[in-house]
Amino acid sequence: MSEIDYAALAEHGKGYAGFTAEDEALLLAEGAKVVPYLGQVTDGFYNDLAKIPAAQPFLEGRLESLKKTHQAWLERVFTGSYDADFAQFMHHVGEVHVRVKLPVEFMSSGTVLINSHLVPVLAELYADDAAKLGKMMRAVNSVTGFCLIIMQESYQTSLLAEELERFLAITGMSRALFDNLASAYRDTD
Repeated sequence: MSEIDYAALAEHGKGYAGFTAEDEALLLAEGAKVVPYLGQVTDGFYNDLAKIPAAQPFLEGRLESLKKTHQAWLERVFTGSYDADFAQFMHHVGEVHVRVKLPVEFMSSGTVLINSHLVPVLAELYADDAAKLGKMMRAVNSVTGFCLIIMQESYQTSLLAEELERFLAITGMSRALFDNLASAYRDTD
């Protein structure tokens, strides 16, 4: 398997999420105002998840640990930086979700739930500045979309690896032979 170019993945994710340099700068400048509310956001998020029957097996016996990890992740989302290291971190978060067999649709619905708890925080923090509120809501939507895109890439990578392993097992082809054929095919482009 080829190594992941996390810098390219970060740029790809930013492009698809519309996460701009202006959004990054705003989050870095304003993130410290949001961080004190992230425990409240995390609690709300997990309260919502607890109401979803399909989520129960992923929460049982792990709720406090999950909350701690979730809040640390959110703090990183609001303190940056949003570079290759961040993309690698987010890809790893996605890999963990793949390992526990969390359905991929939980990732997107989770992002929606998180944002639903962040919006009231932003509305409170920027109640007197509608322009800043709009910019922060855009930046938060973009950064969480950026995170989601990278985490979902983990699912794609994992599925491709599983399919390749099944193909190799079914055909009896060695990994070295497959890699050589794939390399030769790429060299013809």
